[in-house]
Amino acid sequence: MTEQGTRGKSFDGRICVVTGGTRGIGLATVHALAEEGATVVLTGRDESTAKERAAEVAERHGAVVVGRGVDVTDSAQVRGLFTSTAREYGTVDCLVANAGVLEDALIGMIRDELISRMLDTNVAGAITSLQAAARVMMRKKSGSIVLLASIVGERGNAGQAAYSASKGAVAALAQSAAKELGRYGIRVNAVAPGVIQTDMIAHLPEDVLARRTADTPLGRVGTPDDVARVIRFLSGPDAAFVTGQILGVDGGLIL
Repeated sequence: MTEQGTRGKSFDGRICVVTGGTRGIGLATVHALAEEGATVVLTGRDESTAKERAAEVAERHGAVVVGRGVDVTDSAQVRGLFTSTAREYGTVDCLVANAGVLEDALIGMIRDELISRMLDTNVAGAITSLQAAARVMMRKKSGSIVLLASIVGERGNAGQAAYSASKGAVAALAQSAAKELGRYGIRVNAVAPGVIQTDMIAHLPEDVLARRTADTPLGRVGTPDDVARVIRFLSGPDAAFVTGQILGVDGGLIL
């Protein structure tokens, strides 16, 4: 028997919720957690898509994975998600608050509805998800929460003022929540991805993507799996003394 088979998987028995889990970094994170034995509840705005992705991940890894239709801008839906998950599985051990939107706009062209959509999803959605998860985790005085920030929340980017502001807020949220929730045994961290090959960069012209790749010391665009593995580390027992950190997954682009 292998060492892995002897000691079991690092997420055996853990209940994890991943918002925005139907594609990109969220879906890669669902795979990464399920691979290590977690029971995963993944959410997406479209319930049928969430259920389809959950079934695919469950079949691939032989894990318990369920899909739920949840709009993180609706606080009642978010609270219901964590109430039902705790009722069905007994608790929630980790949250990955990944749901987010990106829309580029020059400062003079930022519309009111863009601001509302960005802040409602990226900031209010993260706060509501964190709050609902923390209420469950506080009962057992343990848990891990990972938020999705961004490199642009730290260094900004032309044409992304609203998005940068929202992701900067997420980083601040992680650090504030870590200070407040530490006494309950709840760890809160964030990852700050750089240029990652997801739908969010599909609109970039080839020359812009080439420049950003050239500016990255590791010389390549990141993959969703690159980020998902870091999220899994922060969510799990190997990061038991790590909280309040904003961990860049950017190939050195921040340097």
